[in-house]
Amino acid sequence: MALLAAGAVTLTKEDFHGAPPPVSGVPKADMDCTREKDEALEQSVMRTGAVVPKKRAVRRLLMHSMAMFGREFCYAVEAAFVTPVLLSVGLPKSLYSLVWLISPILGFVLQPVVGSASDHCTCRWGRRRPFILGLGIIMLLGMALYLNGDVMISAFVKEREKRRTWAIVITMLGVVLFDFAADFIDGPIKAYLFDVCSHQDKEIGLHYHALFTGLGGALGYLTGAMDWGQTILGYSLASEFQVIFLFAALVFIVCLTVHLCSIPEIPLRYENKEAKFLLEATEPHNYNSIDEEVKNGYLKAMCIEKNATAKPGKCAATSRREEQRQMTLKSLLNTLLSMPYHYRCLCVSHLFGWMAFLSNMLFFTDFMGQVVYHGNPYAPHNSTLYITYKTGVEMGCWGLCINAVASSLYSYLQQVLQPYIGLKGLYFLGYLLFGLGTGLIGLFPNVNSTLALCSLFGVMSSTLYTVPFHLIAEYHREEEVSAMFKEAQGGEAVNQIRGKGIDCAALTCMVQLAQIILGVGLGLLVSVAGSAVTVISASTVALIGCCFVAFCVRYVD
Repeated sequence: MALLAAGAVTLTKEDFHGAPPPVSGVPKADMDCTREKDEALEQSVMRTGAVVPKKRAVRRLLMHSMAMFGREFCYAVEAAFVTPVLLSVGLPKSLYSLVWLISPILGFVLQPVVGSASDHCTCRWGRRRPFILGLGIIMLLGMALYLNGDVMISAFVKEREKRRTWAIVITMLGVVLFDFAADFIDGPIKAYLFDVCSHQDKEIGLHYHALFTGLGGALGYLTGAMDWGQTILGYSLASEFQVIFLFAALVFIVCLTVHLCSIPEIPLRYENKEAKFLLEATEPHNYNSIDEEVKNGYLKAMCIEKNATAKPGKCAATSRREEQRQMTLKSLLNTLLSMPYHYRCLCVSHLFGWMAFLSNMLFFTDFMGQVVYHGNPYAPHNSTLYITYKTGVEMGCWGLCINAVASSLYSYLQQVLQPYIGLKGLYFLGYLLFGLGTGLIGLFPNVNSTLALCSLFGVMSSTLYTVPFHLIAEYHREEEVSAMFKEAQGGEAVNQIRGKGIDCAALTCMVQLAQIILGVGLGLLVSVAGSAVTVISASTVALIGCCFVAFCVRYVD
């Protein structure tokens, strides 16, 4: 029964009987062994009371994906406005790197803690949703501080020098809080999807996540490109930043609310009286949830029955081991360090992907202004060189918008390609196209060709948001099947299936690690060699990632 501690088991009938028929050349002994294994697995599902989540309606999966739309909309607003905001409050250049490094360092250290905490959360509302709600509130607070900090401080502090100092502090705090929460929230959202959906719905849900991520980013960039200062709202509010905050806050609140109401979770419960660790519903729900399949007392009866039959005391022993597991920092580090080899390889490949993607995206508008348009950001603001640079930056924003739209379109194309080339083909193709595209941009910096090749950025973005998490779901499914087979054969029940929350968190930690590496090293390279080095380095890292994806990452057949 300890198997259920990692979440509802997502097995379907096809997992046992849906495999293709054996080839005629397979020995009869192997065929008999496979048949016995399938029968034992099916009997284990019936005996242990493991449940299969119902197929989710498309409407529910779309509602679940709305959080990614709101998150990416706010991310695009930050990308468009955070630098102008920091410049407007007078932030010294020496503090720029500090602003961009604090958040990823905090995320890299604390994100596994949040993932592990969500795996063990016993809130009546569910395991993941309380964390998603809390991180969403922190995102709103951070966005409010960095977009409105100057206005807020002006209302309380009149002395000019103090006002400038406090405005810098509040704005920096807002940027750090926003990045911290926006990076963190992705892990619980993915773990939430894995908990409440069957294996087939997980695949569909991940594609919807990528679709809405692209759409949210595109709309966010378009919103940031508009001149709101000349509108009625611009005249009514203190500045253009307040108008942007109003739109971003409304979009995010609506999207987060829809997401949290999409699919209910089963609360995680410790039953000390029966000495077991299981997922159990205590109240009936009226709409499509796993609770409809888990009846009160059913799993309890199963545990009692098992205690009275084959192996008395096994359920109690399992429970004692589970209850002794405490979420200490030491045990958390041990969990990460003892990560299976194939999980570790997946994390490394994810790190390569994000290093390549971010090294291009963080400096892309500057690359367009300096290399493609031959402008100069340090020239006088009324000079031709500076105006040319600003034009290139604006064109770079349109390139980022093309990237977001391409990401949405490719998320649908992935569903068409996957049956033919599999996850390995999708993973390799994403890295390869991005590496070749950025390489061509660096070698031939032309306006039209650069904008056309921006669509390949979207291919990489969609790949990073879907394929690695899809592989995590495959690994967990494989572990669940293996554990049930071992128990069905009368072996010792597996009592420590890896938690989905901590594995998703470990994967998203690679984003923060990539930011830390780039924040320390790439800025120095740009100052020495110019912006052209960013796309060349992105291409190089992506092509190295291609080799790693092809030869080191394990794919489940």
